[in-house]
Amino acid sequence: MLKKLVAVIPVRKGSQRVKSKNFRNFNHKNLLEYKIEILKKIKQIDQIIINTDAAEGIRIAKKYKVDYKLREKYFASSSCTNSEFWSHIAETTEAKYILFVDCTNPLVKKNTYIKAIKKFMNCKNINDSLNTVTEVREFLYLNKKPINFNPNKSPNSQNLPDIVKLNFAITIISKELMFKKKSLIGNKPLFYKLGEIEGLDIDTTMDFEFAEYLHKKLF
Repeated sequence: MLKKLVAVIPVRKGSQRVKSKNFRNFNHKNLLEYKIEILKKIKQIDQIIINTDAAEGIRIAKKYKVDYKLREKYFASSSCTNSEFWSHIAETTEAKYILFVDCTNPLVKKNTYIKAIKKFMNCKNINDSLNTVTEVREFLYLNKKPINFNPNKSPNSQNLPDIVKLNFAITIISKELMFKKKSLIGNKPLFYKLGEIEGLDIDTTMDFEFAEYLHKKLF
């Protein structure tokens, strides 16, 4: 029977900036373990799959009694583009909808997942994907030219344009559309805003240490 909502957690063995960030100690466990634990508490999820090329990822999947798929070498390499990888995930996941969840957003709360899933299911006939975003209230330049403000009439930061960035904490999209578009973003996406804390994405060593500090205080 085709499962309605399947959570996929991608876990690569190597990482470019923070060595083994998915498996290194993070407040007594690791990022993958915390992500599995919180997703297992959400009854709307029919299946959890760890997509990994790492033996440690498979060991943890077995420990927590969730499913796993061994990622082919190319799809774990830096040669593989995001679009190729996302299309491959859709092609190899049996589901109506895919909940794509990164380990590197460790501060997302259980109720945030539940609210996001409920929101998407209520509006899926209007919005064909849900993508979490974080507001960017900063003075931005591209090629030494301002892109979101006039330097001669500089506004207060709270009055800057409503620009958001994808944080990839939570993505919900149909398997069919994810495969067809080779993307996590639908044709009519619902941008679901998270605060700076829940939207924090670990990309550097400083991010890792700051996220661990907040995790100890909040969880």
